[in-house]
Amino acid sequence: VQLQASGGGLVQAGGSLRLSCAASGRTFNSYALAWFRQAPGKEREFVVAVSWSGGSTYYADFVKGRFTISRDNAKNTMYLQMNSLKPEDTAVYYCAAREGSAWYASDKAYDYWGQGTLVTVSS
Repeated sequence: VQLQASGGGLVQAGGSLRLSCAASGRTFNSYALAWFRQAPGKEREFVVAVSWSGGSTYYADFVKGRFTISRDNAKNTMYLQMNSLKPEDTAVYYCAAREGSAWYASDKAYDYWGQGTLVTVSS
């Protein structure tokens, strides 16, 4: 499966952005999906994941209540709605996919990656 992330940009603190991850190739609903991010000078970190049906999600503590993941299997697209953004959310955001129903918080579990989209939150 090929993944294409989009929707990043510059936003002020407290603002919102919606990221998209469009997939092509094999059957989209065969994959669990996730978002990771990497800030300058830091390691890549887990943000949120969703099972192949969309029925199970898992959020990193630092985004709970602010970010919402969703997927539309009919459109082969995953979304990340980000609200109440903070300067510390500034990072390149990557979408990732793994075959199977279950999500994992480790980037080593994911076989397919999008190219990343930059989110910059100004204070």
